[in-house]
Amino acid sequence: MSTALMMERTAVASPRLNARIAGVFYLLTIMARMFVEIFVRNRLVVSDNAAATATNIMAHQSLWWWGFAGDIIAFASYIALTALLYELFKPVHRNLSVVAAFFSLTASMVQAISSLFHFAPLVLLEGTPYLRAFTAEQLQALALVFLRLRAAAYHNIGLVFFGLYLLLVGILILRSIFVPRIFGVLMVLAGLSYLLFLSPQLMWSLQPYILVFPAVGQISLTLWLLVMGVNARRWQEQADAATN
Repeated sequence: MSTALMMERTAVASPRLNARIAGVFYLLTIMARMFVEIFVRNRLVVSDNAAATATNIMAHQSLWWWGFAGDIIAFASYIALTALLYELFKPVHRNLSVVAAFFSLTASMVQAISSLFHFAPLVLLEGTPYLRAFTAEQLQALALVFLRLRAAAYHNIGLVFFGLYLLLVGILILRSIFVPRIFGVLMVLAGLSYLLFLSPQLMWSLQPYILVFPAVGQISLTLWLLVMGVNARRWQEQADAATN
């Protein structure tokens, strides 16, 4: 096999491989977030009951730590995903890809910072001497306040930036020739759904329906990337056209 032919095959295979790696990181992000929300926070945090929440967390401290680990995995995986999707869609529109990556990294940083509030209950409830000035009820209430701050930062700020990212990714898919456009439509709808978090009252009134499009859009794109990747030859055609 000639060197030129080998280089051509490598160039064609590269975007498909990158797409499948992106699918792996997307799946890892989704699984980590599902674990944290379903098996950790929804299991241990009792809404409007600070005492029960405190009791659950202190009785399952290892699980609570695993929840923080899940947040870190989701955060790191999404950064890797962002870098891979930037490279994948750069031939479609470089500037739009840069803006999309900026929104994703901003959302990831908000997620990372808000995850620090996950530590607050352990610090407040472990019986540190300097906290004895507060009653047990006050410390339990403070722990729940920090958890609500985490949720508010993640939902009302982080998910808005995630929504902008998904919206731009959807537009990039629609303008591409190497990913089926149906995924672009689904990602646009997913992004618009997350933007509704700008209005907390509207968001809560539409729960849980507001999460349908983000779930369908992101899971379907993840599976497509994992199984099919992208049409590598069409990706190369669009990349060549962008450089001419």
